[in-house]
Order: sequence, then structure tokens, then C-alpha cells
Amino acid sequence: MAQEPILSMRNISKSFPGVQALDNVNLTVYKSEIHAIVGENGAGKSTLMKVLSGVYPYGQYEGEIHFEGKLQRFEDIRDSEAQGIIIIHQELALVPMLSIAENIFLGHELAKAGIIDWHTAYVRAQELLNRVGLKELPSAIVGRLGIGKQQLVEIAKALAKRVRLLILDEPTASLNETDSEALLRLLLELKAHDITCILISHKLNEVMQVADRITILRDGTTIETLNCAETLVKEDHIIRGMVGRDIQHRYPQRRPKIGEVIFEVRNWRVYHEQYVDYEVIKGVSFNVRRGEIVGIAGLMGSGRTELAMSLFGHAYGRRINGQVFIDGREVNVSTIGDAIRHGLAYVTEDRKGWGLILEQEIRKNVTLANLPKVSQRGVIDENSEAKVAQGFRESLRIRCSSIEQFVVNLSGGNQQKVLLSKWLFTQPSLLILDEPTRGIDVGAKYDIYTIIDGLAAEGKGILLISSEMPELLGMCDRIYVMSEGQFVAELPRSEASQERIMHAIVSSVQS
Repeated sequence: MAQEPILSMRNISKSFPGVQALDNVNLTVYKSEIHAIVGENGAGKSTLMKVLSGVYPYGQYEGEIHFEGKLQRFEDIRDSEAQGIIIIHQELALVPMLSIAENIFLGHELAKAGIIDWHTAYVRAQELLNRVGLKELPSAIVGRLGIGKQQLVEIAKALAKRVRLLILDEPTASLNETDSEALLRLLLELKAHDITCILISHKLNEVMQVADRITILRDGTTIETLNCAETLVKEDHIIRGMVGRDIQHRYPQRRPKIGEVIFEVRNWRVYHEQYVDYEVIKGVSFNVRRGEIVGIAGLMGSGRTELAMSLFGHAYGRRINGQVFIDGREVNVSTIGDAIRHGLAYVTEDRKGWGLILEQEIRKNVTLANLPKVSQRGVIDENSEAKVAQGFRESLRIRCSSIEQFVVNLSGGNQQKVLLSKWLFTQPSLLILDEPTRGIDVGAKYDIYTIIDGLAAEGKGILLISSEMPELLGMCDRIYVMSEGQFVAELPRSEASQERIMHAIVSSVQS
């Protein structure tokens, strides 16, 4: 690989009210390499890329950007795209109701005399789809594709703009293992065709699999850049650079004190919301004890989230039937209000879409699920609300300038802590956690694990859904294995392993 820089960012500094997001950051990226940027949430990774791509225009930051040997002063994202710098954000910028071809050329349509040349657009789109390995017609509607295929559409869209430097922000965060592997292979193919990539990811195993060099950011500063070709890069070294300390254990040392059954479900059945004859959850029965962390393992589409949402006030599904018991007494959880009153809380996997109001203050988000607790005669007492929010800020160690800070400006890990605070304020006896560490870094994950462990130690029941098997194995006292809407195995901590979980899934599919 020729050591010729395509990008040099020099002494980049960027501040927001009360926060120094970037402090003299330096980044050099060479042509035709995959350069990974890693760091905790809030380290400055996304801010640095927004400076590069013109989201934060020249004049709103300090320092210099040199691209292909020329000083650049981008006024907006169109300026950077004109130079071949394309960023694909974690939240994909696709229009669900349009076709693949329409999305690929949106904003730079192939037109003659003001009329779109659809034939040329579809032919060109098919060429791009072939290049990224997506076996779909250009006419296919994007909203009907899985998230993995939508990622490929985004990359095809970037290729249509004659990309020179492709920036991918957490591209595999929502992908299953198969789609993740396919995407990583595509990055290597793009590299072979002289397209430079910047990869931002919390999945260090994936970073080490494809990256030529790795730059570590911490608290808005550059810690170091590692050359993977010159030295053996170890994951522990990266983690130490990210968090500023050694993490001896990835998970808290569990000392469970498990009590009596607090939550029990019997013969729970749920039908699909649209395909009313399709049974999504098929007679599931299980229980959770006080002080116990119970995991649900399974592949995407196994029904884990549908089960959780249907239990939480019938938030998903139709023709729901079965029995729910709290402390041995059958209860009605047919509405979300009923579920909350009976001590259930559901922390959604989609904190930005369903869990939080991003454009509101921390204070308002924390109390949202239990407003009567901070109200008098139907009017919110802002002093009480602030006291509650400040209490959770301190107990959960939410990093923010104040409780008046908008949630949208928090890192992913701190957003997750706000979401946990919101549901802890309802004082639940059973907490359902759906992918509670998705999209957050290793240091923030440990904070979340510590909070979960503490809640179990207080005697609460925890139902933990996760796609990361090491997380389930590290945190759970018992694990149920789910496949095609059914529980196909139950494993105590002492018997659980990735092999046994996968064997249970594969055996159930083959039978």
C-alpha cells in the first residue's frame, strides 16, 4: 500500500456550550486503506466526521483539512461530496417508499432537458447493485428490504457519487452476523478498487479483521494510531486506550441472591399484526425470580422483541392470549398503563425512535413514564421533576452539562442511561431490557452492566434480550433459547455456552 495521504486533519478543535468535543485532534488517512476510528461514546468520533463532511462548516471549528493535497474549507455537505467524500450515518438516509434506483440517484437525478431518463437510471443502478453484491431489482421498494440490504443500497448510492473517501459510522450496529460479514467483505473489495474507507465501530473484532490502521480517540483528543501491518494489535490495548484504564473484567462479578418467582408467563400466544393467521409467539411459558437475570437468546426474527412488546401492554401483536402472574397472582397487562401499574417496564431496543424524545431535556425524559409522581393537581412541579432527574444523573453517572441538556446531544451510552432512568422512575419489579448495550462502547457497556447487576441485587427481576451471546453468558443466571416463536431450551449459567445455544437453535430448525 503506497504511503500517500489522501486526508490530513490537523489540530481540529470543536466546542459546544459547556463541552469541548474535539481538542487538537490529528488524523492522517492514506490512499486505498481502511482506517478505523474507535473510542468511547462521546470521544468525538462522529463530531470529527461531521467536521470533515461539512455538516459543521468552515468557521465553526478550528484547524485545517487537507484532502488530496489541497486545503479544503467545506461550507456544507454538498461541498465535501463534490470532492468525493461520502458519509453513511448509522441512521440510514433512505426514503422507504421510493425504489432502490430512485434512492441511489436522489438529489442528482439522471435527466435530459429536465426529464429523468429512467432507462439510464435503472441500467446504471443495476450496475451499482451488481458491484455491491445486492441481488435485488432497481425497482424494489427500499422499505421492504432488510437493514443489511439497505446498507448496501447506501454504499451503491455513494458509488454513484464517484466516492473517493467513504465514511461508515457504525455500519454493522443493527446487522446480524451474516450481513456484517458480507459488509466487511465488501469494504475489502472497495479497498482493492482504490476506494479509501474510514470505519467507525464499537465492534473491535470487526475493526481488527479489516482495518489497516486504527486511531483511538478519548475525550476529544487523539491517543494514538496503530499500524496493524507493523505490530500485533491486541483488543486489550485498544480498550485501554479508549477508556484510559485496564478493564480486568468485561462483566461485573455476579453474586446473585435469587428469591421466589416474581414473574411468570403461561402459554403465551401472539399473532402477527398484519398477517392475522400467522402465529408469531407459540405457547411460550417461562418465569423470572427475584434478584435473577434471565436471558433470551435467539437469532434475528426468532420472536424475542415481539414477545417482550406483547407482554408489555400488548404493544405488539393481535389475538394475544395466555396468562401473566406477578408474585403468584394473575394480572391483566392488556394495556401499557396496566403493565406499568403491575410493575413491568420495557426498555426498547430503539432508544432514539421509541424510547426517548431526543429534542427535549434530560429532565423531561426521565420523568415521562411517571408524570403523576412529579405533579400536583395535574400540573407538573418542575422543582420535583428537577430533583428526580438530578438524582438519576448522579446515581447512574449520566455525563452531561446539566439536566437541561437536550438528549439528542448526549452520547449513546448516556442516552441509554437516561432511558433506564425513565423506567426506573416507575419503580418496576420486573425490567425487560431489549438490546440494552446496542451501539455503545465497551466502557459504557460496563456501566450499564453494573447498573443491571445492582438492580438484580435490589431484588428486581431482569429479563435480558441480547444478540451478543458473550453478553448473555457474562450477565445471566439462566438463559432461554428462542427459535421461530418458541422456547427450545433452558440453560442454567453453569451449563450455558455459545455452542449449546447454537446447537439448540439449529436442532429446532431441523426438527
